[in-house]
Amino acid sequence: MNDLSFGSPWLLLLLPGVALLAALPYLWKRRMAPVGMRYADTGLVSGIGSSLRVRVMPYVPGLRFVALALVIIAVARPQSADAREVIRGEGVDIAIALDISGSMGQQDFDPHRLDAAKEIIADFIVERKYDRIGLVVFSRDAFVQSPPTLDHDVLLRLLDEVDLADRLRIQDGTAIGSGMATAANMLKDSTVENKLVTLLTDGVNNAGDLDPVTVATAAEALDIKVYTIGVGRPPRSGADPQLGPFGGGVVMQRGSLDEETLQQIAEITNAKYYRATDTAALRGIYEEINALEKSEIEILHFTTYRELAVWFLVPALLLFLLELILSQTVFRKIP
Repeated sequence: MNDLSFGSPWLLLLLPGVALLAALPYLWKRRMAPVGMRYADTGLVSGIGSSLRVRVMPYVPGLRFVALALVIIAVARPQSADAREVIRGEGVDIAIALDISGSMGQQDFDPHRLDAAKEIIADFIVERKYDRIGLVVFSRDAFVQSPPTLDHDVLLRLLDEVDLADRLRIQDGTAIGSGMATAANMLKDSTVENKLVTLLTDGVNNAGDLDPVTVATAAEALDIKVYTIGVGRPPRSGADPQLGPFGGGVVMQRGSLDEETLQQIAEITNAKYYRATDTAALRGIYEEINALEKSEIEILHFTTYRELAVWFLVPALLLFLLELILSQTVFRKIP
């Protein structure tokens, strides 16, 4: 970006002095008492207007003060600064696998599990400025919502479009194995050293043809860590309120979470398993993952300055010459 700055900004303090010098003749003239004299009747010439030359003459001396102000600005060394960032190193390639099954509509989070997860994941994406991030959503099947990208603005818009399976009119279910496999597949050809999947679910693998533990073993062979996050309060008697189909009313559904499998996935891939029982806990989990998986990035800042003094000196010289020529020709005063 280009910014205007000055190499010697303190010289700009001289500008008020120039303004004072320009105003002194007029201030002095007003303080002097007018000379009294007798004169003849001027009624015969009162209707004659002043010429352009007469009207312009008082402003000619002002040219030298404008020129002087431009010289002071030039001496203060105006500069155009062009700042650049050079990034060295590499970020982390991340695939986010997000459960959108109907149970993610349970309202034990604020406002419900999926919306809370989307808000916190969005904050996580914003923090990972130099990482390529992809997004997978899964219910009975898994879908690529966004391939890994550095264009996080587009990614955030695609995340915002994510909704519960029944609202998207797709089959419900929880295909944890398929979701994890789809996320890992996005990272298998990555050349960066650090690759990870964050898998968030509130259920048990009950759909798809892929066993989550088998997929975890394959991910470990590809050096992909899988951080697993179980969402929801511990199982209890009774049922939890859940959004009904297409958001109409609530229905009751018992919670279930296969923590044992999620823990096993994390252990196989040298990652961690987390349990989030409320929105604050979920936010803390993503903050911890953000702290654990740091990008190996070195940012170098360079600023290039371009001197702009000539853009003020040339007009100043032209004004000086114009004032000198006018005062010695058109507006020359007779002694």
